[in-house]
Amino acid sequence: MSEDLLAMYEASHFRFEVDDGVGVIILDRPERKNPLTFASYRELARLFRLAATDDSVQAFVITGSEGNFCSGGDVHEIIGPLLSRNSKGLLEFTSMTGELVKAMRGCGQPIVAAMDGVAAGAGAIIAMASDIRLATPQCSVAFLFTRVGLAGCDMGACAMLPRLIGFGRASELLLTGRAMTAEEGFAWGFHNRIVAAEDLLAEAIALARRLARGPRFAHALTKRMLGMEWAMGVEEAIEAEAIAQALCMTTGDFRRAYEAFVAKRKPVFEGE
Repeated sequence: MSEDLLAMYEASHFRFEVDDGVGVIILDRPERKNPLTFASYRELARLFRLAATDDSVQAFVITGSEGNFCSGGDVHEIIGPLLSRNSKGLLEFTSMTGELVKAMRGCGQPIVAAMDGVAAGAGAIIAMASDIRLATPQCSVAFLFTRVGLAGCDMGACAMLPRLIGFGRASELLLTGRAMTAEEGFAWGFHNRIVAAEDLLAEAIALARRLARGPRFAHALTKRMLGMEWAMGVEEAIEAEAIAQALCMTTGDFRRAYEAFVAKRKPVFEGE
């Protein structure tokens, strides 16, 4: 593990640990339902950027402490100070928040969000930017930007949310700012599955560990193509996927999978 990534263990606004290839991020300000600060935005983005080139982490879990996921930007530590900024300073802030989503989508590792309680504002965005979402029955997700006088187009929400749950549903949530229930989130395809609160973190880690043991290059390329193909036509996408698949066929993991099949054993992937 690189020294830079190891230093993230000491991040002041969340806990981070790596075990068996899985990096677990726990947003840890439970007294305010785990809100973000200027520093935590930067630290989280830096973590994902560093991890993109660090083989010690093959998958992530991101969750919150003590019954909530994340309540968004801290009202006292972010919203208040923003009122004194000029346009340049405000754009610096919104660009910084967008950098977190770019870093999450740009890293090759799959990211599993384990969601309980409140996921609001930027917390809802972090869940949206993850690759897989597990939620408890108590989880509610609110893109509440319009409720505080802001547009619903925050941190990529207008691009990503309609692709997850459909245009009409996304329009309703982004325009009204109302909370999406866990049942709605599962029925609409936002949540991959609903999990009991006492089992949430264990199931998320088990899923991430399963992904971590898979073909890492192939996972990274799958994630990259899922993003790139949003802007492609079908024929262009088919050509791009032909190139991507051919690249995967040059890897040692592709050969290992074949040899394991022939030998009637489970393949052990090594990430190249």
